[in-house]
Amino acid sequence: MRNAEFDREKVLRSAMATFMDKGYAKTSMQDLKQATGLHPGSIYCAFDNKRGLLLAALEQYRLDRSSEFAAFFDDDRAKLQQLKSYLDDIVEQCLRCDGHSACLLTKALSELALHDPEIQQVISQTLTNWQAAMAQVLQQAQQQGELAAHKDSQQLSRFLAMGIYGLRTYGHTQPEPSVLQTLADELFEHICR
Repeated sequence: MRNAEFDREKVLRSAMATFMDKGYAKTSMQDLKQATGLHPGSIYCAFDNKRGLLLAALEQYRLDRSSEFAAFFDDDRAKLQQLKSYLDDIVEQCLRCDGHSACLLTKALSELALHDPEIQQVISQTLTNWQAAMAQVLQQAQQQGELAAHKDSQQLSRFLAMGIYGLRTYGHTQPEPSVLQTLADELFEHICR
């Protein structure tokens, strides 16, 4: 059987958007065909099944978010200034959201993780890596004298991760720009104290 040729990243991002919009259970193969431009047979050939496509989409999501995160912290600006820009961008993402889309990790976690240990592991590892990256940024801020050295960067990164996920979730129900920005600012101020 010949392998179908397609732009894998484009297909995965399209599938990702569909899973975020509809959720895994409510996403049909017809929805995926429409979103990706691939026929179901090609999806099965490339990803085994809908679950395989979700796992590949979760990996693409991880790569995209990791690259996005790194872009905020790759220059010589003060780390806390970069963190503020990152939080402001999250607010902007919340405001651009149409109310149906949610973080792919959050959707998959709430829908599948209790029943699928592999998906639970993929999500947990992605969140652990993200939190470790935030802890590293906070440690760099400490080394540069921007953040008090006695603070526990691991605990601060956990608090930051909780706050960001809370902000994203809250943004779906209360998308008032000034409220979201105030919450993000308060989260940032807590980290800086």
